[in-house]
Amino acid sequence: MRRELGERHELVALTLTSQSFPSHVGDISRLEEIEPAFIGVDAVVHLAGSVAMETPWEQVLTNNIVGTYNVFEAARRAGVERVVFASSNHPVGMYELDGAPDLYRVDDGRVIDHAAELRPDSLYGVSKAYGEALGRLYVERHGLRVFCLRIGSVLAGDDPSAAAVSAPALLGLSREEGVHRMRATWLSQRDCCSLIARCLEVEDVSWAVVYGVSANPRRFWDLEHARELLGWEPRDAAPE
Repeated sequence: MRRELGERHELVALTLTSQSFPSHVGDISRLEEIEPAFIGVDAVVHLAGSVAMETPWEQVLTNNIVGTYNVFEAARRAGVERVVFASSNHPVGMYELDGAPDLYRVDDGRVIDHAAELRPDSLYGVSKAYGEALGRLYVERHGLRVFCLRIGSVLAGDDPSAAAVSAPALLGLSREEGVHRMRATWLSQRDCCSLIARCLEVEDVSWAVVYGVSANPRRFWDLEHARELLGWEPRDAAPE
């Protein structure tokens, strides 16, 4: 994000520990620690929290439940206009568990869209569903503009064909099936940043729940809603 969006936006970082770049250091589970970072900003991109499907309850509670509330509340108190919330596919993860591994086949036509009933697959998934509901509350009661991104698989190396896939062990997949899953769920770093950029720049939208996945040869998460609502189009694709 600092690389892709830094030229178009003035960025202020909030991190848990000191970094090689300037940042406000604070723990999102402590509201008073993070409030100073929100003063004078127009938008917040909330990427903090525990990210693993198997995260234990104690960490989910502190980092994803209390922490997400604190982010929204700090934004409200500071008069921030919009919040972009890194949600996840896991609030609807049971659809994938039910459909795997056939769901990853290129010729499988099943698609999960933003209107699908919530079916979280883990406490982590529950925490992301909570974040979406909390965001809606802050839209309705406090006038924030909130964008919830159900992002796919963003990789440190940004290479879906060379990735060490951790999902097979959690989902009971073979290595080959795990590669097929990555072919369907990969979200490139460039596409992730362009999706966030659209949320920061789009007008006349106050609430959105959209999926973020690149233009892969197989996608079982819907992209049409993001296209129609935000005008976002992914540019990258995993190899077939």
